[in-house]
Amino acid sequence: MAWSNYSSISFKLIFYICPIYISVAKKKTGSSIFQKIKRIVLFLIVFNIVYILAIKWINPPITTVMIGSLFQGNGLDREFISYEEMGRNAKLAVICAEDQLFPDHNGFDWNAIEKAMKYNNDPKHKKTRGASTISQQTAKNVFLWNGRNWIRKGLEMYHTFMIELIWGKKRILETYLNVAEMGKGIFGIESASLHYFKKHAKDLTKSEAAWIAAILPNPVLFSVEKPSPLIIKRHSWIVNQMNYLDDDPETMKLINDK
Repeated sequence: MAWSNYSSISFKLIFYICPIYISVAKKKTGSSIFQKIKRIVLFLIVFNIVYILAIKWINPPITTVMIGSLFQGNGLDREFISYEEMGRNAKLAVICAEDQLFPDHNGFDWNAIEKAMKYNNDPKHKKTRGASTISQQTAKNVFLWNGRNWIRKGLEMYHTFMIELIWGKKRILETYLNVAEMGKGIFGIESASLHYFKKHAKDLTKSEAAWIAAILPNPVLFSVEKPSPLIIKRHSWIVNQMNYLDDDPETMKLINDK
């Protein structure tokens, strides 16, 4: 066979085989990238579940809110204490202020969420209304970041479901009271008690605990030491609610759990 025939056949083979090879190579490369992404996602899921399990027994080393406080120059003052050391009034105050159905719901107050959505969708209302439970706030504080986008909200729902399932109410309330911001750079009920009233959390009176709980919606803007008329009104309302829920069986069972 003449060289020209060999050349012709060779070029034809190259012409037809190269696209097939490139296509296969692309598939292999694409498959390899997909496998790497799948491994990364799987690792993140496993790590997340392990971390959730770990925080059931150990305190979170730091949170994104705490990191944000450091970057903003507000410092980081925190004192982790046990559930028993928190005292009765601190637990009762935050339940009354933030989530009175906390002992009963599964992590979400659907009626409150529905009302908040209707309120926020009304163009007449300039301010947004929240409906986050203590469980949701704990999930956000420990695992996520501040914000109102749908991605964060979706992750918040997942983490809320997981901590309700794995931790239970007592651990959720304990963690919330240890990591919630309660003033500029002040995290946790013990640090707040020492800062504002020079006493341990277990020794707070109803009124003192209510002052701290009153600023929880925005602890950077609101102040215990120089309360606005809104905070003074809110404080009185919380104290009244504490007196009302003082003999509620479900609330007292959770608060007195050891």
